[in-house]
Amino acid sequence: MPGHFEPIPGGGAAVALDEVEISIIRSLAVQLLELVGPGPGGDADASADPLAELFTDGPTEPPADPVLRRLLPDAYEGPGASSGSAQEAAERTARSSEFRRFTENDLRARKREDALAVVRTLDGLRPDGDGTAELRLTAEDGRRWLGALNDLRLAIGTRLEISDEDDADLLYRLPDTDPRKPMVMAYLWLGGLQETLVTTLMP
Repeated sequence: MPGHFEPIPGGGAAVALDEVEISIIRSLAVQLLELVGPGPGGDADASADPLAELFTDGPTEPPADPVLRRLLPDAYEGPGASSGSAQEAAERTARSSEFRRFTENDLRARKREDALAVVRTLDGLRPDGDGTAELRLTAEDGRRWLGALNDLRLAIGTRLEISDEDDADLLYRLPDTDPRKPMVMAYLWLGGLQETLVTTLMP
């Protein structure tokens, strides 16, 4: 099962990863945690009162970082969002701000939980003599991994300025000397893992 997830008895999924692959995914997940942030008050306060974040208003403005804007999009973005009168645009902005105020903290928390699940499962692996370990995920862990893999691909895709399949096709043909090549390879590899994990977890 190298390179892709396969089903295991009980409804989970498994994949063989070498030490380099484990290190890459773990590093990306940690970077995602740093990007999303520890939540209101920091991790210590959150652990002391896990319900505190539910009663804390979130921000009303979209993040300045383009990756965070992609991970935490406005509720009323999409086709047609820029059309209409100035009054309609102002109303959409007001609705998006209100929606963000009540939902962004929860969305950030879920993304942190997904990324933490990836780090914890990888930290539990013990590579064998040839440096390979079998990652076995329960169905619940698999759902957490899917969320994190999706966020990682969105983040990398935003940094690479991939907006559609045509952009991705161009990046496939980058020369090895292009500094974006490692990110492109990670983007493609994570996409393969995500696709096979989705297929494996489908009922």
